[in-house]
Amino acid sequence: MVMDRLRRLVRHLCMTPWRVKRAFPTQVLYIIEAKVKQAEQSHCGQIRVVIEGALPAELLWRNLSARARAIDVFSLLRVWDTEHNNGVLLYLLLADHDVEIVADRGIAARVAQQDWEAICREMESAFQLGEFEAGITAGIQAVAAKLAVHFPRRETGRNELPDEPIML
Repeated sequence: MVMDRLRRLVRHLCMTPWRVKRAFPTQVLYIIEAKVKQAEQSHCGQIRVVIEGALPAELLWRNLSARARAIDVFSLLRVWDTEHNNGVLLYLLLADHDVEIVADRGIAARVAQQDWEAICREMESAFQLGEFEAGITAGIQAVAAKLAVHFPRRETGRNELPDEPIML
């Protein structure tokens, strides 16, 4: 237990901004934004992407899980605040090699949690191979496919949440 926490602390301390930028350079961030914008043409859902290199020290001290952090970020960014309650957060915590998907109640009632977890595992597999752009693109497309089934675009809807990824 203590060794696990110590290993996690070291991973987070070693996750420098340079390493995060190497995995997700500026051109990849533009690609992510374009993929989200393109994906949202097929449904009326909203997708947000957040990439966090490492947790702040106070959250590490509390041993906050990636899932708990994703839920906090979902709330802070108001991903839940959409007309049809169909916002979805793709959260990446690079130091923990973890991907979490948090879905608002409208879409969560229609898509099983294990479906979201399968998307996360696929993304994590790509990231382990160093294929960050391919992994995030596949994740966005998979989330968009779920949203398109349950919340197809019926009219030209408004974009309720920004499309650009957030780096924390």
